Amino acid sequence: MTVRLKPDLNTKFHIDFSWWEKQNRDIRIYLRESLCPDCKAAYAATPDDREVDWVDPETAEVTRVDSLWQRLRACCSLKPGYITENTPVIESIFLTFLANGNKPLSVVELHKRIDKQPPEVLLRMLTRGQVYLGIRPV
Repeated sequence: MTVRLKPDLNTKFHIDFSWWEKQNRDIRIYLRESLCPDCKAAYAATPDDREVDWVDPETAEVTRVDSLWQRLRACCSLKPGYITENTPVIESIFLTFLANGNKPLSVVELHKRIDKQPPEVLLRMLTRGQVYLGIRPV
């Protein structure tokens, strides 16, 4: 029997890739749209759909990752305009997960990173029924 707990401020969230598959949506389209102008130009000139090795700077663990996602993490997410004050809250959360390799974060941790709404408001936005951009509790 599965017991479903009500998410709270400490519940971890992430991007659920199965949601993207079930919705028949391609996350790579969002990845391309999130690239900085330099990376968009480079990607347009030489589209790259392969996987590359990525080394976690904290654990030194090597994993295979999508090259487009790697480009976004290594370049675009480090630039000042990646998330702005005008970026919608849900998109800011989505971009945060893309930048951190989709490591689960609580709404308290998300609030510290994006500083857009109080954690209680973020929790309501992520749990009020509709799933946005595949962001779900872990």
